[in-house]
Amino acid sequence: MKYRYLGRSGLLVSRLCLGTMTFGNAQWGCDQDTASAIVARFIEGGGNFIDTADMYSGGESERMLGIALRQHRRDDLVIATKCWFPTGPAATGRGLSRKHIVESCDASLKRLGLDHIDLYQFHGPDPHTPIEESLGAAHDLVRQGKIRYLGCSNFFAWQIAKTQGVAALHELTPFVSAQHLYNLLRRDIEREILPACDDQGLGMICWSPLAAGMLSGKYRDQDKPDQESRIGHQAAITLPRYWFDDALKLIDLVVAIAARLNRTPSQVALSWLLGDRRVTAAIIGARRPEQVEENLVAGEFDLPGEVRQELTDAMPLKLGYPHEWMAINMPSTFGKAEFEPRHTERHT
Repeated sequence: MKYRYLGRSGLLVSRLCLGTMTFGNAQWGCDQDTASAIVARFIEGGGNFIDTADMYSGGESERMLGIALRQHRRDDLVIATKCWFPTGPAATGRGLSRKHIVESCDASLKRLGLDHIDLYQFHGPDPHTPIEESLGAAHDLVRQGKIRYLGCSNFFAWQIAKTQGVAALHELTPFVSAQHLYNLLRRDIEREILPACDDQGLGMICWSPLAAGMLSGKYRDQDKPDQESRIGHQAAITLPRYWFDDALKLIDLVVAIAARLNRTPSQVALSWLLGDRRVTAAIIGARRPEQVEENLVAGEFDLPGEVRQELTDAMPLKLGYPHEWMAINMPSTFGKAEFEPRHTERHT
């Protein structure tokens, strides 16, 4: 397993992160024994980064993860969870108010059976709560020793930049990471979010790196997915997101490249993501320990540069304006120096 620093923090995490959304899910998840086996196999393979959320299976994911962690050295691991979604019927039990953040953190700690959370993430932006209030609550939790680092998920680029500015202005704990949808089929964050994270010092944690299993190739040659599969259960969300002609063609290429390299399609898709140094980790989920086994290979495997470019070029992302304007005008305006200043270098 290879490791990467999480943003501009000193926190070193495995470049594969174990996602636990399957834990306790009645439709496409697993039970406690299987969850514990999945965690054990991930840690045995060198993984130290595990992600959950208070809304996964109504809190059951956190509880099951806590039980699984009892068999391992807690201080060797980086445990991440999130708050934002409703956690009950109360009108106050949602969003990023000080009340909800503090109460959610305490509830997560109790379910996990831990005395601190390494990475506490805002699961989404709250349009009704001033970010100063949210950051102030999180900062207090850091000072109390309940959380170590702060991150976000599903934020817009402008919200990331604003939050970092507010944190600096008021000397509050800033974000060190962002967790967003990113895979070969959906590269939307390359337009604004990924550059914003790079500029503001946030490590990118990619959720759905295999496009709900689409990039594993298991749905090829099907008119529609099995209703009992995960993508079938979430068809209203996943089919518009991933099931379109260009995506199906790209999956065929992933499968062909995997055969050429003697790898699996999943390993190729994960390695494509990790070829960008702005990405800290890709979240892998599993229903069975053997699925973890396959994906752990991507913790070490790096795609050859020309193969990664072949995949990137197969379904070009239209960045749109103002990227197009900048591409036309940047060279003639700023192309006078012998080399670019070091502070503008980007290693992708």
